[in-house]
Amino acid sequence: MAFPNVRIVLCNPSHPGNIGAVARAMKTMQLDKLYLVEPKVFPHADATARAAGADDILAAAQVCNTLDEAIGDCHLVMGASARIRSLSCPVVSPDACARLVKGENKTQQIALLFGREHSGLTNKEIDRCHHLIHIPSNEEFSSLNLASAVQIVAYELMKSRQGTDSDNLHTDLLECASSADVERFYEHLEQTLIKVQFLDPAAPRHVMRRLRRLFNRARPDIIELNVLRGMLTAMQNKSNEQQ
Repeated sequence: MAFPNVRIVLCNPSHPGNIGAVARAMKTMQLDKLYLVEPKVFPHADATARAAGADDILAAAQVCNTLDEAIGDCHLVMGASARIRSLSCPVVSPDACARLVKGENKTQQIALLFGREHSGLTNKEIDRCHHLIHIPSNEEFSSLNLASAVQIVAYELMKSRQGTDSDNLHTDLLECASSADVERFYEHLEQTLIKVQFLDPAAPRHVMRRLRRLFNRARPDIIELNVLRGMLTAMQNKSNEQQ
């Protein structure tokens, strides 16, 4: 397949037919890794029927109980959203998304998140994203069918293959930290900020969301993340000495 390090992640899909249609959209654009986070119904005959020959994608689909299971080992996470939200992560078009994917080191795992048919991604799911993918559409009727949204993004990925390998931007960089590593950093950061009385434990979300946006934009590599966590540990130790 064209993008062995790219996975399509569907969060809580409601209709099995949509899962099958997504599998078909993926196969036509040479994507083969499908992850389903708490699907309402799967497997199902409607999914197989709508897959229309992409049964192998469905058979290999990974069913996960949590988003962490689906993206924990990923180094770049992008989520599709019909709405541009306040205090959100950077927004890219589908073609810009494809350029970012192509620019990644091929050994690093990439997740493209798609939300529920009626409500999209939650704020917590968006917090896990480095970028949001926004598909331009009719402002008065902007909701795309789930499979259509996947098809558009997958098509741009397929088009991006026409460039040369010299377009890759990050092949010489150190490996970016995985989503699971970054989540552990955020937990450590929140604990430390509470300990040094910078953060109010009764209302940490607004500040932490801004800090998430900051570090998600920076995308620290493994060594940088270890340095940051070492700083946090030193701050905690110093606070303990002063108590």
